[in-house]
Amino acid sequence: MLYTRKGDSGTTKTFGCDQRISKSSLVAEALGSLDETNSFLGIARAKTEGMSFKIGRGEIKFPELILETQQNLFIIQAEVAGSTLSITQDKITRVENIVDEIEKILPPIKSFFISGATELGGIFDFARTLSRRAERRVVAAKEEGKITVSAETMSYLNRLSSLLYALARISSHVEGAKEIKPEYK
Repeated sequence: MLYTRKGDSGTTKTFGCDQRISKSSLVAEALGSLDETNSFLGIARAKTEGMSFKIGRGEIKFPELILETQQNLFIIQAEVAGSTLSITQDKITRVENIVDEIEKILPPIKSFFISGATELGGIFDFARTLSRRAERRVVAAKEEGKITVSAETMSYLNRLSSLLYALARISSHVEGAKEIKPEYK
């Protein structure tokens, strides 16, 4: 059944918890922001079917990397909801390695860039902003003592926006688009 009517009063339940919480609580906000990021990455994954880029001696397939990221976000959502699941250091290292390899391909960053050099670049940039908001919501819930999340999860959330920025840049680069700097006029 797709509806239960249990949330009609503005409350919801989290993983392994018998108590109901307000849908406007910090925990619900964190979970909703993570879900929003994950859902938007589904659009990115659908838009990248068959696309890849070369790094080092290997190749990264956009859809596979995005799906891996979505799976990791489900682990984070479970942890925020009260599960004992948590992101592992190897997942952080993998993200860092991919970002490092992408940076070797691209011109160095000397400025901000205006989003939307390509459609896919704009999609990844928007996903990056969603991930930053999700990170802020998780930090707020953690700071208020509403949740406990591991240091690895916090590191992964911080690296996620770097990964999405790198994917925005590399996707635009692969498509031959020029990055546009803001003029500040």
